[in-house]
Amino acid sequence: MTEKIAVLGAGSWGSVLAKVLVENGHEVALWSNSQAQVDELNQQHTNAKYLPDLIYPEALKATTDLKAAVKDAGTVLFVVPTKVIRLVAQQLIEVLEELGTKPLIVHASKGLELGSHKRISEVITEEIPTKYRSGMVVLSGPSHAEEVARQDITLITAASEDLANAKKVQALFMNDYLRIYTNSDVVGVETGAAFKNVIAIGAGALHGLGYGDDAKAALMTRGLAEISRLGVSFGADPLTFIGLSGVGDLIVTCTSVHSRNWRAGNQLGQGKSLEDVIANMGMVIEGINTCKAAYELAQQKGIEMPITQAIYNVLYKQADIKAEIANLMQREGKTE
Repeated sequence: MTEKIAVLGAGSWGSVLAKVLVENGHEVALWSNSQAQVDELNQQHTNAKYLPDLIYPEALKATTDLKAAVKDAGTVLFVVPTKVIRLVAQQLIEVLEELGTKPLIVHASKGLELGSHKRISEVITEEIPTKYRSGMVVLSGPSHAEEVARQDITLITAASEDLANAKKVQALFMNDYLRIYTNSDVVGVETGAAFKNVIAIGAGALHGLGYGDDAKAALMTRGLAEISRLGVSFGADPLTFIGLSGVGDLIVTCTSVHSRNWRAGNQLGQGKSLEDVIANMGMVIEGINTCKAAYELAQQKGIEMPITQAIYNVLYKQADIKAEIANLMQREGKTE
């Protein structure tokens, strides 16, 4: 069955997921707070800032009017940067109260709220009470907008405590090139999605420094161990971290030039300052804030995360990358 879906956020991932939904036969309203971006999407059917080579379906309609986007929508999909999730949720609840509707809420963002360290679904559900939503689903996994845009084969996860809601999202998105698996471990899926961005910065730094595949494999493997330890401390199922939203997302983010976090690390490895890296990227690098959150959480919980701490030292204490690598290699021997 087809339905109207509101997609909040017209960046690379949001606009591509909107494209997928249109091509799957749904009516899609893509919301952006930029009138210029909306005009470009509606008139030229392009989104040049994010995906300059992509032509979007004419049936995809963009708007800056949140109420118009959400009206009659059975599903509302958040795909905005983590730092504005709460603000957008506050704007959405005002609209839902006015409309009196109760859509399924889905988010496809990756990160933790700065300061509170809360997962994105926690932030959204705090701002949007149960009576204004029919459920909460997390959409996550190894995916780059650039590859989904060209209909490359991609597999991701829809996670919800209510499996029926996860299956609904699975049905909305699945097609010949995009396959969705369901999962009930929301905590594991969200923590895996957030913390892998930290390790991706490290992987990019290794590449920028000229290290080879052995070093990158070591970083990803031991990085996954750190992600698992921290995730399990929140109640996640350890098996989630060997699935799509764990090791799958870690691999794609740590090995692809499409990854902003990898590209940021690569520039740091080449000797650029963090300020220059942020300025050059032009888009949100979620792993920078998430690294601070992961470091602070590890300290609070007494969890050993040496790779995360090394990356934190580079990002927030201006530590020398090579010195941090040497410190990691010179740690006392451990049992795997």
